[in-house]
Amino acid sequence: MHARSEDEAPDALIKRLSVDVLDTIKADKSIRAGDMGKVVALVDARILPNLNFQRMTASAVGPAWRQATPDQQKKLQDEFKILLVRTYAGALAQVTDQTVSMKPMRAGADDKEVIVRTEVKGSGDPIQLDYRLEKTPGQGAGWKIYNINVLGVWLVENYKSQFAAEINAKGLDGLITTLVERNKANAKKSS
Repeated sequence: MHARSEDEAPDALIKRLSVDVLDTIKADKSIRAGDMGKVVALVDARILPNLNFQRMTASAVGPAWRQATPDQQKKLQDEFKILLVRTYAGALAQVTDQTVSMKPMRAGADDKEVIVRTEVKGSGDPIQLDYRLEKTPGQGAGWKIYNINVLGVWLVENYKSQFAAEINAKGLDGLITTLVERNKANAKKSS
């Protein structure tokens, strides 16, 4: 009998996603040639549905998130998503003949939050990609990623300090403007 997706263990989920993404990259010549747009689209399609995006954005924005209007929250999520996808895709774009290896996971059956550690190995230095996941309540919700560690840096914490400085200097709208400009500049670089 095929296991229902809500029963999928967090490390099994990460393994399936990683293999899926790596296989797609290996099979696509234009991605291997550095087509960042395609890498971003791939991450968007395969990884993003498994992220708890609101939690990630709220954590990165910090206490100011609670003061944000629904419109500001939406804009922050949209821009933060682009930023995160690019960072993650940037790590994946180095993939040529890589394989993913899963590190042993220490977690109890009742744990609501776990860390899944992986290493993407290939010709160069191995790329460390670790994931923090939370068990989402409700039927079929399953595990969601709420933080990603790329090369030893937890992305949410990394952006938290940058965002705090922006918010202190220019407020939430200032942070949104900065993110929009940064994403536009990144898009120009990779097109």
